[in-house]
Parts: sequence; C-alpha cells; structure tokens
Amino acid sequence: MIKDYKLLDLSKKLTTVIGRTNAEYSLIKEGDKVLVGFSGGKDSLTLIHALKRMQRKAPFRFEFKAVTITYGMGEEVQFLSDHCKEYDIDHEIIDTKIFEISKEKIRKNSSFCSFVSRMRRGYLYTYALEGGYNKLALGHHLDDAMESFFMNFFYNGSMRSMPPIYKANNGLMVIRPLIFCRERQLRAFASANEIGVIGDESCPAMRMDIKMPHARQNTKELLAKLEEENPQIFISMKAAFKNFHPNTFFDIDELDTQDD
Repeated sequence: MIKDYKLLDLSKKLTTVIGRTNAEYSLIKEGDKVLVGFSGGKDSLTLIHALKRMQRKAPFRFEFKAVTITYGMGEEVQFLSDHCKEYDIDHEIIDTKIFEISKEKIRKNSSFCSFVSRMRRGYLYTYALEGGYNKLALGHHLDDAMESFFMNFFYNGSMRSMPPIYKANNGLMVIRPLIFCRERQLRAFASANEIGVIGDESCPAMRMDIKMPHARQNTKELLAKLEEENPQIFISMKAAFKNFHPNTFFDIDELDTQDD
C-alpha cells in the first residue's frame, strides 16, 4: 500500500508568490531534475516544502532531492533526514571537512563566510553534475537580495544582487524560487508548522577565533530602519530591480553620446 504523505500548510500568499515567480522566470519546467541545498534553516525548509507542494499540484512533472552539506564539526543533522522521510522528500547528507580545511586555508582578515560558502557551493555543484541534475535550487529570499545589493554598493563598489536564475560556469542552472518572498514569511511558515530549524549555531565561524562579519548585520539594520519609515520600500526596490537605466550612471559604454 502506498502511503499518502501529507503536505505542510503553506500560506496562500507564499504559494502565489512562488508560483508566479516560477512562471515568470521558468525556473522549474517539465522533466527538470533539481538539487536543493538544504541547510535546515527556515529558508531551505520552506523551499523543500514549496517544491513538494509544487510537485504535487503543478501540471508538469519534475523531481528534486534535498542535500545537506555538513562542515565536519560533528553536527547533529539526522533529524533533517527524519523530517524529510516524514514528508516523502528525498534527502542525503554529505559529510565534508570544510571546517578543518578552513582553518588551514583562510588568510588573516579574509572573509571566513565567503570561503565556507564557496566550499559548500562547490560540493553542491559537484554532486549535482555527477548526479545528472540540471538545476540547483537555493533558498535566498527578497531580503537576501536587497541586503546583497546594498552590501556590494557600500562595501565593494559594485551594483549587483541575486538574480532569480542564472547559468553557472559549469553549465548548471542555479535558481532561487523564493527570491520574491520576504524573510518574515519564511520564518512564519516554520513557526506556524512548529518546525525545528537550524540557526547560526551551525556556522563554523562560531567555533573560530575570528572577527565576525558586520557588513550584513549593519545592512539588515539599515533596511529595517528604512522600512519602518517607509513600509512600501521593499516593493519599490523590487520594482527598481526591473526598471534599471544603465545610461544614467557612469559607465562610458552605456552613456548616450551619439550625435544626432
């Protein structure tokens, strides 16, 4: 007898936003094989359940698998596999030595978070390519995209953010199905369904004697203050990301300098 696995409650607003994003950018289509980076945080938890609902309800067929990359710190992540099994979500844990490698490779004053993130992404890329997956799904949301934009703007001298979909150098398509969802919506999903989530305690930086990065927290606080003053600011910024006028900036190749 086939077990009828239940679906977790996903708000109508979240379902609508994710569905529209998928339709607008063709993130997941018929026959896709999608690998999902599953850390166990609220974002990736929402993502796997959104994809499970889409898999059950959408008029096209696709498959996906959740993969958890450990850092080699003795993390307790078996409960993530138990959770996925309860909801009929294919899941695998990949144990690595990222933590030990980071202690040897990271130079003083370099970005610990960036190094670990690149290492983790590398493992996901390798697993996806070796397993025949054509897409890698990540749980970034609208707050992440806006914070990334302002961090690059203020600290790196560049104007860039997180696109809903892009092609990596290795040919893999990277997708962000939650990119138009707010972080508070994902937090509410986990809370409403009483799901235990992994937080910052799983970050390797917590076990390293390093100066913690401040740029993201500063940016997050700035955006929170701006939103208090203007509750519509994220709506406006989202619209601005689709209404970009490169010829109004300083790139000489984009300037309107042709004689009539």
